[in-house]
Amino acid sequence: MAEDRNFLGKGLHFPPVVDPTTGRFIMTSQEDDIREAIHLILMTGIGERPMEPDFGCNIENYIFDLPDGQAKRSMEESILTALERWEPRIDNIGVSVQEGHTGDGVVYIQISYTVRSNNNPVNLVFPYYLETGFETWRQTGR
Repeated sequence: MAEDRNFLGKGLHFPPVVDPTTGRFIMTSQEDDIREAIHLILMTGIGERPMEPDFGCNIENYIFDLPDGQAKRSMEESILTALERWEPRIDNIGVSVQEGHTGDGVVYIQISYTVRSNNNPVNLVFPYYLETGFETWRQTGR
């Protein structure tokens, strides 16, 4: 069982935060590390990392797009491709892009997946603002 938990990983909290008591960076682990890795994949544009130019997802290409059917399908495909390539700790990935209220300039990216090592189902919702991109994210369900 300890091996399964190690597979889930451990890394720096995203965004980086310093513990005021110890002065060290706060770490994150297990399912939280996966959620933060997904957020990082979505927020990183392809070509943005010099040492890993293929890393990321070109979701920023959809800023200023109208949330029509074609744009939503393209976003879903881009996200699914990036997650399948860059996050090996998850399976059964589902991506759905839904419009917010009419005229509010936001679409909601719903991502569902199963953690491979323990079969935990997880659902995430990322609000994506069509004028500015990502600002925050939240987790729903489990």
